[in-house]
Amino acid sequence: MLLGKKRRLGRKVDEITSGEKLKLTEKIEDKDLLLYLGLTNDANPLYVQHDYASRTSFERPIVPSIMLNGIITSAISKYLPGPGSHVIEQHLSFLKQVYHYETIEVLFEVIRVEPDQNTITLKVEATDEADETVITGTVVVMPPKLVDNLTSQAMENF
Repeated sequence: MLLGKKRRLGRKVDEITSGEKLKLTEKIEDKDLLLYLGLTNDANPLYVQHDYASRTSFERPIVPSIMLNGIITSAISKYLPGPGSHVIEQHLSFLKQVYHYETIEVLFEVIRVEPDQNTITLKVEATDEADETVITGTVVVMPPKLVDNLTSQAMENF
């Protein structure tokens, strides 16, 4: 509950089938980078200093890998399975750098559903504007699952 309003939960494990896909497009903007860097206090010059980055093999500032990871986990929380879900395992490879102002396309595919474990496994693949793979891997997610207990209804008004 958020300020007295019930929030919609994502889909439960028995509402998800293997083979389902979700495609998401994200443009990396300055505001996103500045928010990330401010929150984490990450002062890596490779992420923000054009002079420094120009002297590296990257030639210009790149997007932090963990920020790209955040785009992936945010999509899981918002869409597949959605609100109330929880990432419990991830294996991601960042094959190619992503630069500031680039647009990436992330494809999620459900490759395993395990109702007895209340988990799904998502295959993740992200491509850049040149259609080159920049991220690949898998994420194991627990879809939302509410536990019924005696106080769940009694406490609903609080």
